Amino acid sequence: MTSTLVTGISTLVTNDPALGEGPLGLVQDAAVVLDGEHVAWAGPASAAPAADRRHDAQGRAALPGFVDSHSHLLFGGDRTEEFNARMSGRPYSAGGIRTTVAATREASDTELAENLARYLAEARRQGTTTMETKSGYGLTPEQESRALRVAARQTDEVTYLGAHIVAPEYADDPAAYVDLVTGPMLDACAPYARWVDVFCEKGAFDGDQARAILTAGQAKGLTPRVHANQLSYGPGVQLAVELGAASADHCTHLSDADVDALGQSAGTVATLLPGCEFSTRAEYPDARRLLDAGVTVALSTDCNPGSSFTSSMPFCVAVAVREMGMTPDEAVWAATAGGARALRRTDVGRVAPGARADLVLLDAPSHVHLAYRPGVPLVSRVWHRGALLDA
Repeated sequence: MTSTLVTGISTLVTNDPALGEGPLGLVQDAAVVLDGEHVAWAGPASAAPAADRRHDAQGRAALPGFVDSHSHLLFGGDRTEEFNARMSGRPYSAGGIRTTVAATREASDTELAENLARYLAEARRQGTTTMETKSGYGLTPEQESRALRVAARQTDEVTYLGAHIVAPEYADDPAAYVDLVTGPMLDACAPYARWVDVFCEKGAFDGDQARAILTAGQAKGLTPRVHANQLSYGPGVQLAVELGAASADHCTHLSDADVDALGQSAGTVATLLPGCEFSTRAEYPDARRLLDAGVTVALSTDCNPGSSFTSSMPFCVAVAVREMGMTPDEAVWAATAGGARALRRTDVGRVAPGARADLVLLDAPSHVHLAYRPGVPLVSRVWHRGALLDA
């Protein structure tokens, strides 16, 4: 293996308070040693050990690769017309998720794989080095399992979301669809997934249905995640905490009891998805309320063709600071270490000895510029698993 000393870093976000100042573990005038696929050392440049190679950051800030813990990248087609109509104030009668289901079913394995590769590469260019993605646009055992097989070849964070909506064929018999999701579909999909998810919402799956789906997934060795409280108040957050879900995602409409439950939870992260509210002109979640209650918060893109077609974590950081009451430090932590918590990972989301060698350089002297200069392509260099990606 060849080691690389990255020096000349103006400000380094380590997310390890033992290495630097505050929750971000900030180190000024810093350096990092990458050895193979892992971080070997991080700290002040004046104390940096020797390495085989040297890369001069030339006064740029550095931070861990972003950890995007919620996306929907396995789909065919797009929904440009739906978005255009929504933004133009015109009524639109297309089928939303069902439109994508139809297009995904028609797509070949090669098309799905190429689409996924393209969106993963797009995200990496913007500093995302860990990305979860879900099924949910096939809604048959064959379609859902093939989507997960495609995903498992390109990312190690794969989620079974047969319970995205009730499949069109079961519109008049949702109970039979729940039986399918918890039976033959789960059997076909569990070997390719780490997580099980459900859209617990009016018009999708109620609390009892969600509980049946998540507990069936647990019995197959999958860990729950929940689309919770996005469109209205409901049981999703409470169910996520009760079942020990890794995350409750969206968290837009929360009662005081929901916030308390998340604050007292030992391991359920509130994952906020500002791209969704931005793209739908909906109410943003109140991150300040959650943070002040001691809730662990993550930020993610929710990249999908209908309600949040962005793969940019820097964009989500900027929106979270502007619209959701987060400080720049809190938003950067949520987009890195917070996402790692939501995926129950300790090897990503930080720059510390033993962590995976994922490092991002910004064309800026501080991580604060991610919120200070919204929309500007600040990501200059990205190391993923120790490999420097093409500029």
